[in-house]
Amino acid sequence: MKTNVAVFFGGRSVEHEISVISALQAINAFDKEKYNIVPVYISKQGRWYTGPQLLDIRNYKDMKGLVEKSEEVFMRPEYGDYNLYRANAGGGFFSKKNPVVAELHVAIPVLHGSHGEDGMFEGLLETIGIPFAGCDTLSSANGMDKITMKMILRSEDIPVVDYVWFTDKEWISDRDSIIKKIEDKLGYPVIVKPANLGSSVGIGKASDRESLIAKVDDAAKFSQRLIVEDMVEDMMEINCSVLGDCDDHQSSVCEEPISKGDFLSYEEKYGGGAKAGMQASEKRIPADIPEEMSREIQRLAGETFRVLSCHGVSRIDVMVDKKSDRIYVNEINTIPGSLSFYLWEESGISFTQLMDKLVELALRRKRETDRKTFTYDANIFAMGGGTKGGVKGKLSSRK
Repeated sequence: MKTNVAVFFGGRSVEHEISVISALQAINAFDKEKYNIVPVYISKQGRWYTGPQLLDIRNYKDMKGLVEKSEEVFMRPEYGDYNLYRANAGGGFFSKKNPVVAELHVAIPVLHGSHGEDGMFEGLLETIGIPFAGCDTLSSANGMDKITMKMILRSEDIPVVDYVWFTDKEWISDRDSIIKKIEDKLGYPVIVKPANLGSSVGIGKASDRESLIAKVDDAAKFSQRLIVEDMVEDMMEINCSVLGDCDDHQSSVCEEPISKGDFLSYEEKYGGGAKAGMQASEKRIPADIPEEMSREIQRLAGETFRVLSCHGVSRIDVMVDKKSDRIYVNEINTIPGSLSFYLWEESGISFTQLMDKLVELALRRKRETDRKTFTYDANIFAMGGGTKGGVKGKLSSRK
């Protein structure tokens, strides 16, 4: 019997198109002798669709026409119901048309950015109880938010650059004091970022007060929480992927993305074309760095994965200060572009084996979770304990 795997992609995110690319690459990598793949495309409006036409990247040039040809679907937020239902079954209550499109066994979220990589979608899957690959709600949220992530890493002695964070409302109401804090603590230049986006969206360099204001105003278009970081001027970026769970994981070889500017831009990451994805951006694999530095980066990547309680496959991006050789963890991508398959291929694990491993991890976590106790077989109302408080008092006072 084949395993029915739903691959979720798209979503209400500025990284919508990148998600489509990554998901179609993953779908093509699955062993079709072992798995039935059910593509579930989430539109930019948040509606779910399935159908074979979603598997052809060329169809996404006309997204309106694509969804019109697809079957709109949904899942019930009911624990234990793993069915994918037709949104428009038709025919009324006594219709013979089966409302179930597919019974799912495993979910693979390939949703980059907001509303998909930040724990929101993972929370839905946990509510339903379906086995799914990748980080859970908590680790997804912590990994997505650059502020929270840095707080956790710093508390565990994992090196991160100095930073100042604030909200968009604080920026509007108290701009002068925030600017002073940034200048006193960090100086210039700095890097301005939305706290919870990826793919370099909304990121900018500020070299003086005027450019700082402009870059923060731009980042505030994308996020309510903002972070300004000390910029490592003579910097080399190195990426390393981690696979497994927080108790048992392995690190991939390191890569060095090649940037033409101060940081890797959205265009540099994904300019290789719709079929290529991030693996087509210019890079060196393995990175041209000393073996000792490579091992330390792999260790820090694994530690970042561990302390954030991650699961599945993630990519950790670090910065190396060329002047001092100091290494700083920059961020974690809990659903990395292209699922970092190219790093695992260089590490001896094929894309097909990577997808096998993600399904295996999802099923194993479900078995382990089901062994935990979440409820007690006791009814406090039947024991009388729940009726002795304020509610009973209020009711009895009316007699």
